[in-house]
Amino acid sequence: MKSCISCPRECDIDREKEAGMCRVLRDPMVASVMIHHWEERPISGKNGSGTVFFAGCNLHCVFCQNYDISQFANGTKKTPRQLADIFIDLEKKGAHNVNLVTPSHFVLQIIEAIKYAKDDGVSIPILYNTGGYDSLSSLRQLNGLIDIYMPDFKYASDSLGQRYSNAPNYFRIASVAISEMYKQVGAPVMLNGLMKKGLLIRHLILPGLNDDSIEVMNWIKANTPLAGISLLKQYNPQYRAKNYDELNCRPTNNEFDAVISHINSIGLGENLV
Repeated sequence: MKSCISCPRECDIDREKEAGMCRVLRDPMVASVMIHHWEERPISGKNGSGTVFFAGCNLHCVFCQNYDISQFANGTKKTPRQLADIFIDLEKKGAHNVNLVTPSHFVLQIIEAIKYAKDDGVSIPILYNTGGYDSLSSLRQLNGLIDIYMPDFKYASDSLGQRYSNAPNYFRIASVAISEMYKQVGAPVMLNGLMKKGLLIRHLILPGLNDDSIEVMNWIKANTPLAGISLLKQYNPQYRAKNYDELNCRPTNNEFDAVISHINSIGLGENLV
């Protein structure tokens, strides 16, 4: 943390003294902890997913729906030991998994917390719920500790990643990161309708960007063909999206259906969750 390179931005600053592009200092900041019943069905199941929302984010998406957490970094400081106790409590409450939401800027602290929790008997899957803009070296440190990776795959275009998420080389970085996740955990492993292990890729349909969504699906077919796919259609103009005319609307049903049709045409229909 004295020379932070936890994520692909590689700010190389001392996060004990100043915040990086993620807008937070060294210690994990937790915005909320809850049993979430509205994640994908294989994740939430009957009892819910044990979500731990981290404050701050290494992406700056202009349409972020959690901007009060991600962009304004509102949260409460936690030590890795306190994080582990949260994981333990979520399992005791019956959560199907520990769902780490926006974790990429706290990788080292999360590794420590997971090890504490596992030493104390936590056995439910650990889920890494990320924007996809992840460092390969950080992911390799997580190997063996994460059961389920659930990354966003936002864009197949680096220029879109720069324009809408202020993320240089988004596609090049996310594609390498998601390939590493797939290498680590593989295809979804299901038990009684619940996902216990594997890769589940999320993609949010944005208005007017069907061609880019189709390229994302083509990449998945070619590189992670057994990964689960969650196609999200709940986009609403939020945060700064109103400043972008092309994003200041909702995607149409026809746009969503066009992506679904392409998914079916390339043989990925059975991957949808």
